[in-house]
Amino acid sequence: MLMAAVSAVMALTAACTGRQDAAPDDTSALLLEQGCYPYALRHDGHYYYTMQVRSADTVAIWQTDDLGQLATARRRDVWTTADSASLGHFWSPELHRIQGRWYLYFEADDGNTDDHQLYVMECEGQDPMTDPFRMRGPIMTNPEWNFGLHPTILQLPQTGELYLLWSGWPTRRAETETQCIYIARMENPWTTGSERVMISQPEYEWERQWINPDGNRSAYPIFVNENPEAYLSPDGQRVVVCYSASGIWTAYTSLGMLTAPATADLLDPAVWQKSPEPVLSPDSLTGISVSNISLVPAADGRSTVMVYEARSRIGNNNEIRQVRMRPIEWAKNGTPQF
Repeated sequence: MLMAAVSAVMALTAACTGRQDAAPDDTSALLLEQGCYPYALRHDGHYYYTMQVRSADTVAIWQTDDLGQLATARRRDVWTTADSASLGHFWSPELHRIQGRWYLYFEADDGNTDDHQLYVMECEGQDPMTDPFRMRGPIMTNPEWNFGLHPTILQLPQTGELYLLWSGWPTRRAETETQCIYIARMENPWTTGSERVMISQPEYEWERQWINPDGNRSAYPIFVNENPEAYLSPDGQRVVVCYSASGIWTAYTSLGMLTAPATADLLDPAVWQKSPEPVLSPDSLTGISVSNISLVPAADGRSTVMVYEARSRIGNNNEIRQVRMRPIEWAKNGTPQF
């Protein structure tokens, strides 16, 4: 069984394939055999889905009325390396509906990952599957144009305020590397309107793992908080930010969580409370980790499902990254229960 799974993964091309069977615990559905950094939203009865394609040379959108049929969903390639002679490494795209228009956020660089920046495109019509997108350009997150990745958007319906969250370095890379979670208020969907504020940095042991059990490691210490995803609790009273902690290349990558009152000044680091323990840790029996998630309304409009990346390592160089889905519930304190 194990060898068959490995052979299937190695045979995959950039096009994803999938099936809709259930995991052994019967609560998790397999959506795609291969995929990473999944993101989904629901609008007007449709699900829109984005993820980092395997070759990282394309920004694509999928549309479906049933997430369970994601493997056969309609696909549109919005931006490719052929559209720009200077950009590549298109990672972790996300489609957002803001103030009645569609915006597609992603990250890219000029071939040097130290120059990695956040980018956004705006749809010039109302159908993101057919209407043209125009590049709004890079988002300046700080005057030094420091490294940035994994952009996401938080909208507060009560006030209309718009925030950008992402992962970045406090300073340019030197002998060590630390990725932190930042937030900034947006002047508009493509321009920051405040200085960046750090709301989380790798401080706990479970956030600072960079060496694998077999000794496989990065060239130097890299401590990671990345891939923030921001949500409002069902009652609208609490902001929840889930993020990935520790190196994605390790067996220790986990899911962390930050919370803050929705009425607080979100640019004040003191209002954010970090969970001292990961809310999802790698399974010690299966080796599967869950660190990249997307919470989206279920088709019934009342419950919530989690679309996530289930990642497992086989030896030093073989990796399985599936996209799966399972229902979740919200606790009375406004936090998701994983």
